[in-house]
Amino acid sequence: MKIRRHILISVCICLLGSVGCTTARYDKAQVKETENNKIKIGLSVDSYIIERWQREKDIFVSKAQELGAEVNVQDANGDVSEQIDQIEYFIKKKMDVITVIPIVADALTDVIKKAQRAGIKVIAYDRIMTKANVDLYISFDNKRVGELMAKSLIGSVPEDGNILVIGGPLTDNNVVQITEGFEEELKKSNLNIIDKVNIDEWLPERAFALTNEKLKSSYEIDGIMCGNDGLAGQAIRALAEKRLAGKVSVVGQDADVEACQRIVEGTQNMTVYKPVDQLANKAAEYAVALAKGDKLELPDKFFDGEFEVPYEKLEPTAVTKINIDEVIIEGGFHLKEDVYLNIPTSE
Repeated sequence: MKIRRHILISVCICLLGSVGCTTARYDKAQVKETENNKIKIGLSVDSYIIERWQREKDIFVSKAQELGAEVNVQDANGDVSEQIDQIEYFIKKKMDVITVIPIVADALTDVIKKAQRAGIKVIAYDRIMTKANVDLYISFDNKRVGELMAKSLIGSVPEDGNILVIGGPLTDNNVVQITEGFEEELKKSNLNIIDKVNIDEWLPERAFALTNEKLKSSYEIDGIMCGNDGLAGQAIRALAEKRLAGKVSVVGQDADVEACQRIVEGTQNMTVYKPVDQLANKAAEYAVALAKGDKLELPDKFFDGEFEVPYEKLEPTAVTKINIDEVIIEGGFHLKEDVYLNIPTSE
């Protein structure tokens, strides 16, 4: 009887252990399955050479995580072939949504279509991808950006003044839109565009060399339109070497902290502020919505060269010394101590 009792107890212990082991294995599998069911978003960034992309990446990732998604971020470092490889990688990893800050507007069409055939939604972030029929294009009113730049120069440059245009690469479709808006608005004045140059890859140092070169020429420069604040900073550095900083009106865009510093110092006349925090948050919200199969109801469309795609269009704001405290500091974009870093406290 004792032997039978020992056998029965042993069997019960084994059974209990077996149930415990099975439960443990089931729990682990369940956790793994839950993790795998998270919304997966791929984010391919052009290059962190442009200051704003780092900030927006952090906001996008934080918002997506808050909404229960996980984000795989890749930096293409300005290399188109690398960006294509990154999107291929996202396809292989079966992302639910791929968000792209494209380097070249027309270089990604084929790989984007491949992603869509795999059932992956695609968002063009800030820049359009032409003929790709993306599920969403989210950006600013770029034509309006150009108009604001022109208005600033019209108001700060003497009548019949000479304007030098230092734009970004024409492979960026935003540059085309900004230039269109700028030139249309400038035609309402007597200002003259004496030269127009586009800087490949947004390399700031080229703006310095170009401005130096133009300052040595026979014509006088009264104003400079720069495609972004990085280019503006280098143009102003060249002007400073000729003691012309603050005498030549310079405009840019992005409201980089250094540009804001130059505005309060008086060496840059205006920057176009684009609420990029709002852009990044909205893009993350749309990415999660698309992953869930929600239909986007947007009032605007954008023609990508072949298709009319859903377009979320945000409004830019011209920032000068007059409204910089209200828009940039009170709006929480930059801290006051950072903007006024180089201004003596007595002022």
